[in-house]
Amino acid sequence: MRQVAVIGLGRFGFNVAETLIKKGCEVLAIDRDETKIEAVSDFATYAVECDAADEKALKAISAQNVDAAVVSIGENIEASILIVMALKDLGVKEIIAKAVTPTHGKVLENLGVSRVVYPERDAAIRLAHSLIAPNVLEYLELSPGYSIAELPVPAVLAGQTLKGSQLRTRHGISLIGIRKKVTKTVKGVPRTEEVFNLNPSADDRLESGEIMVVIGTEENLDRLSKL
Repeated sequence: MRQVAVIGLGRFGFNVAETLIKKGCEVLAIDRDETKIEAVSDFATYAVECDAADEKALKAISAQNVDAAVVSIGENIEASILIVMALKDLGVKEIIAKAVTPTHGKVLENLGVSRVVYPERDAAIRLAHSLIAPNVLEYLELSPGYSIAELPVPAVLAGQTLKGSQLRTRHGISLIGIRKKVTKTVKGVPRTEEVFNLNPSADDRLESGEIMVVIGTEENLDRLSKL
């Protein structure tokens, strides 16, 4: 079972810890605020009130034994940096750290963290795209200029096979999956469940009401969402 330390239990850290627990991980939740520790103690494997910038304090609670650590303290940049340094000194191999500014992120990268995340920036980007292209259900930037998005099958493509839609040749878009809802009757009771077709074949047909998971440039994705 994967063991993860989550340091900093604000909204971001709390949700990370809660989701990890639901996915079957053991979570060591750490914060200096007793109230936040009490809030997370109902579901966290271990919840400890601790100054995570203190390497000795981290070692006393066996933080060095975790498989990964999430440093979700972003607003206090100094504390974030000190905590990452302490974790590195303890030998924690995988460290994911939250950053609030590009400079903060650059410092964390220079310290050798495995990954830097920008929750506020990413949420702002998704919101902006949802306002510009309301048809886009979900949006994630992969690299500058390229993104992955979820959007309903446009009416002009409904009923066409993937090959016939010419998504790649005509629209510059690669389709990596199709989500749809299927109703089945179990013991006389109808139940609706979501089915995900990963890497569909050229003969699979796009139908109205299905959700396409596509990857491409922002320009091409915006154009497709307006069909």
